[in-house]
Order: sequence, then C-alpha cells, then structure tokens
Amino acid sequence: MKMLTMLAGALLAAMPLSAVHAADPAYPNKPIRFVVPYTPGGSTDILGRLIGERLGKRLGQPVVVENRAGAAGMLGSDAVAKSAADGYTILIGSVANTIHPYTFKKMPFNLDKDLVPVAQFASVPNFLVVNSASPIMNVQQLIAAAKAKPGTLSFASTGAGATPHLSGEAFKSMAGIDLVHVPYKGSGPALADVLGGQVTMTFDNSALPLVKAGQLRALAVTTPKRSSAAPDIPTMAESGLPGYDITSWYGAWAPAGTPPEILKLLHTEINTILATPDVKERMLTLGADPVIITQPQFTDYVRDEQAKWKKLIQDSGMKIEM
Repeated sequence: MKMLTMLAGALLAAMPLSAVHAADPAYPNKPIRFVVPYTPGGSTDILGRLIGERLGKRLGQPVVVENRAGAAGMLGSDAVAKSAADGYTILIGSVANTIHPYTFKKMPFNLDKDLVPVAQFASVPNFLVVNSASPIMNVQQLIAAAKAKPGTLSFASTGAGATPHLSGEAFKSMAGIDLVHVPYKGSGPALADVLGGQVTMTFDNSALPLVKAGQLRALAVTTPKRSSAAPDIPTMAESGLPGYDITSWYGAWAPAGTPPEILKLLHTEINTILATPDVKERMLTLGADPVIITQPQFTDYVRDEQAKWKKLIQDSGMKIEM
C-alpha cells in the first residue's frame, strides 16, 4: 500500500501544472488579488472593484483590490507580471498597457511574454468637447476654424502619451490641421481650462456629466460606434474622419503560465457578470459600454491595439521619454 501511495505521488508530481489543476477543483481556495496599477477612484479602480465584488460572490472567495500606483501604471503591472502564475494575482489594466511599449524607453516586462489576456470588460469613448459658449457646433466647423488660423487652436490632455493626447494627435493627422497641445497633470485641471476658455478643446472620457449639465458641448465621440451612454453624440468617423478610432478600454491579465482552465474559469465568470442587468446599468452610468468577447478575441485585440498605437505614435513624430 505504501508503495502504491509513493507511486501515485510520483505520478502527480510529474503531471503538468495544468493537469494538476484540472484534477483539483479546489480553485479558488483563498482570496484572489486584483492589482489596480492606479490610485483609487479612477475608472480602472471603479470598474475593477465592480467586477471584483461580483466575482468574489460567484467564486466563494473574496477578491481583494490592491492599488499599486506609480510610473504611469507600470509599477503594478510589473508586479503582476512577476507574480506566481496560480490565478490568485490578476492585473486590472487598460488600453495604457498597449501604449506603454512605445512611450517608455525601457519596459520592465514584456506584455506579450509575461502576461496573458483574460477578459476585456469595458470600453469608454473620449468625448471631443468645447466650451458651451464656443461658436463651434460640430467637427467640420472645428476643422475649418483650425485651417483658417493654423497653430492658434489648442487642445488639453492629461499628459503626453495618454489617450486624450493621442486622440488629439490622431485628429491633427487625419484632419490635416495644426493644433497646440497643452498637457495637464489630470482630467480636472484640463477640463477646468476648457470651461474657462483658456484652451479650445479636449478629449476626455469623464466629460459627459459636464456635457449633460450644459457646461460643455460634445462634438463627437472617439470610438467607432456611438456611446450607449450618449447615443445622440456622433462619432468622429460620422463627422468626416472615417477610420478614426481611439478607444479607452479595460480588461484583466494574468501572469503568463497561469493554467488554461483557471483562465477559462475567470473569463467565463467575468463575462457572466458583465451580462447581468445591474452591472450593465452601473457601467452605463459611468459612461462605459460592457464588452463581452472570447479570450482569443481579446488576445487578438490587444495585439491589434499595440500595432495601432505604434503606428500612430511613430507617424505623429511624438517625442515621449519616460
């Protein structure tokens, strides 16, 4: 009997890790950690907590959200990339993960090799907005005004390399206009100066409440489709710039090597959560559209996004050194 026990133990040790997990339905048997690489209160943090709370209830283990901010999100992302590939440490990241390889001189990890996409869960448009007192009523009028006075109209952003900045650079390139970029340290001061008339416009994913309050005028959304939260606002493509697509989106990654059955479980559970009416309603109040796609589709999307950002940054001639 002792010999049989030893033999069984040897066979189990020789099995691939994924096979061990497949035979062991215990996952999860301890709390799961969601690492948000930004400060509390931002879109990534809010959406991560929304998903994490529901996921914990469905899996029977708490999901603990840990904010590890620093280096534009690189600190927390790197920590997850170097964590154990056991399904207990998950990165709640964003489109920024696909931008960083082209805005940082040196990356502490490789997105394709060190992390594996689990599930995309939301997309959020940037809103192209001007002061409500502005005479500019649509994108074509804005382009005409920029062409009439090159280099005099300005756009605010939340910093070099952020999606508001890249939204403006794409607009400049596709419309053939010259705009002055004015970077800020956050969305609040950028919007304040548009409200105050110091800056002509901005591209921002948190501007919708100010639009609804009548303080800002939204000319377009930067996503290929109209936002469910503001279906009356046209897209940039509908406004005369076909192919324009700057989307802020959010998703989950796990350390490379995480057993595929754990990835499948997490993916399935997150998609189930996204389909529930209360979560969809909560996301819409945040200006976000739930995204339910397969894991391979998310993997392909991450790859396509990297190619898009690389081309945009190179074509714009941006000099970003971080």
